[in-house]
Amino acid sequence: MKTYKNEQHDEERALYGLDGLEIINCKFDGPADGESAMKEAKNIEAKDCYFNLRYPFWHNDNVLVEDCELTELCRAAFWYSNNIKIQNTKMHGIKAVRECSNIEINNCDVKSPEFGWDNENITAKDSSFDAEYFMMRSKNLEFDKVSMTGKYSFQYIEDSTFTNCNFDTKDAFWHAKNILVKDCYVKGEYLAWYCENVTFENCTIEGTQPLCYCKNLKLINCKMINTDLSFEKSDVNAEITTEVDSIKNPKSGIIKVPSVKEIIIDDPEAKGEIIVE
Repeated sequence: MKTYKNEQHDEERALYGLDGLEIINCKFDGPADGESAMKEAKNIEAKDCYFNLRYPFWHNDNVLVEDCELTELCRAAFWYSNNIKIQNTKMHGIKAVRECSNIEINNCDVKSPEFGWDNENITAKDSSFDAEYFMMRSKNLEFDKVSMTGKYSFQYIEDSTFTNCNFDTKDAFWHAKNILVKDCYVKGEYLAWYCENVTFENCTIEGTQPLCYCKNLKLINCKMINTDLSFEKSDVNAEITTEVDSIKNPKSGIIKVPSVKEIIIDDPEAKGEIIVE
């Protein structure tokens, strides 16, 4: 590997197309304002680096980014790349990580609107995310001990698992398919509308009008807080351990609940059974 240490690069495509890069304590910043520093390079290790220019990692294979800072000006940092490991790193630029595959994110601080679109095979652990339209249309996500704040997250995702996470997010999991959410706290309005084959297990769910128009929805040993107009037109089987504010017109299935303040059945197609135990 060729080593670049304690250097500054601001030119266009500074390290373009190279194979085997060790980049240590370098800055990608400066008056030339060049883009795409490592475009079409492969086998890259970047450690203790500062990225303040656009599009550094496009069309790359085999990338390690460790103990780095990607600023607000470092927009669209990772696109069209494969086999990426990002750890102990700040990513604060918009539209980071798109159309990539095989990505590990560990112990990172991410503030990036429109983060994570159209990716496949992402694991994230011990990290925090602040984003809108987070992970849209991505597949095969595995998140553990992740916190996330922002609107419209996890829309159109598929085949994913979330454990021990804390999500404060509006309109999450819309149109999601084949999802397990386990031991998580999920707060937000209009949770998981139009989803299919989604299971919440040992979760706390908070917010208005959750879980409507769902197919094959399951809740196992879940708490629901401030949840009114729940389950409208959903195919649902639910075991809930707390009082629900209101349940409206479940399409089919069985909902078991210790108490419900209001049951609204004004649709002749609402055949779901509500059992108050």
